[in-house]
Amino acid sequence: MEDSVGFLPGKLDRSSTFYVAGHRGLVGSAIWRKLVAEGFTALQGRTSSELDLKDRDAVFSFFAQTKPRYVVLAAAKVGGILANNTYPVDFLSDNLRIQVNVLDAAREHGVERLLFLGSSCIYPKFADQPIREESLLTGHLEPTNDAYAIAKIAGITQIQATRRQYGLPWISAMPTNLYGPGDNFSPEGSHVLPALIRRYDEAAKSRADSVTNWGSGSPRREFLHVDDMAAACLHMLENYDGPTQVNVGTGKDVTIKELATIVAEAVGYTGEIRWDTGKPDGTPRKLLDVSRLADSGWTSSIGLDEGIRTTVQWYRDNYSSLRS
Repeated sequence: MEDSVGFLPGKLDRSSTFYVAGHRGLVGSAIWRKLVAEGFTALQGRTSSELDLKDRDAVFSFFAQTKPRYVVLAAAKVGGILANNTYPVDFLSDNLRIQVNVLDAAREHGVERLLFLGSSCIYPKFADQPIREESLLTGHLEPTNDAYAIAKIAGITQIQATRRQYGLPWISAMPTNLYGPGDNFSPEGSHVLPALIRRYDEAAKSRADSVTNWGSGSPRREFLHVDDMAAACLHMLENYDGPTQVNVGTGKDVTIKELATIVAEAVGYTGEIRWDTGKPDGTPRKLLDVSRLADSGWTSSIGLDEGIRTTVQWYRDNYSSLRS
C-alpha cells in the first residue's frame, strides 16, 4: 500500500477519544494540559502502575477497551548521561517494548492519527550544525546514549514502515532539549537545565559564595519549553503529514555559561560562578534545523528567560513532591 495517499491533515475532533501514553511525564503532562485547554473532552491516560506498556497483552486489552482515535506516544524510559551510560540494556529493551506494543496495538485497533516522540540524540554526534532531518543515520551516535538513540530510531522506522505497509498517516517529532513544569530535578537523573536550577537555588538559599560547574561553559545548546513542545505536537497532528521525522525546537542556542547566568538571575543567586575546565565539555554544539516545522506554520513563542523564570517558580512551588 502506498504512503497515506490522499490524506489531508485537518482539525482533530475534540470529542473523539485521545490517548496520551506517558501523560504524567514532562512532555505527556504538557500535551495533556494543551489538549484540555483546546477543548478535548475524551482524553485517556494511564499511569505505569495502572498499565505497564511493556506488557503486550495488557496494552492490546487497553486499546480494545478504549478504542482511541488519536494517540501521542510520549511514554519512554528516560534519563541523563550517567543513567544512559550505566544502564544501556534497560534503555534499549524497555523503550523497544513500549514502542512496539503501543504501535502494534494502535495499528490493530485502527488509530487514525498517531504522533511518536523521539529525541534529538538520534542524530550523529558530529552532524553538521544546525542538524537537518536528513542527517539521520549518516554517522556515529554519541556512545554514552547510543542504546536509547537506537530505540528511538527504531520507533521512527516503525512509523515509516507503518505508513508504507498500511497507508496510515502517522508521524514522528524530534524535540530538542526540553524543560519546564514536571521536569526531573534529581541530582543524579536530571539534565543540564533542571540540574542548574536546583544547584543555583540551593546555593541561593545557603548563601554560598560560589558555584562550580563542569567544563568551560563554552558548548552551545538549544532549549525548548515543554508547553511550546505540546503546542507543536497538536499543530503537527492537524497540519503535517509525511514520513520524515520533524525537528522541534527554537532554532536558537546559548552557551552553557550564558544559561548558567540566566538561571542564577532567575533564582536570585549573586555569588561567583566558577568553571572546572578539567571536566569534559561534551559535544561543542547541538542545534536543530527547524525550517521544516516553520514551513508548516509553527514557531516557538516562549522565550528562554521567561521559560526559566516560570520553571524556577514551579520548582519552588512543587519542591516537596519532586521526583527523586
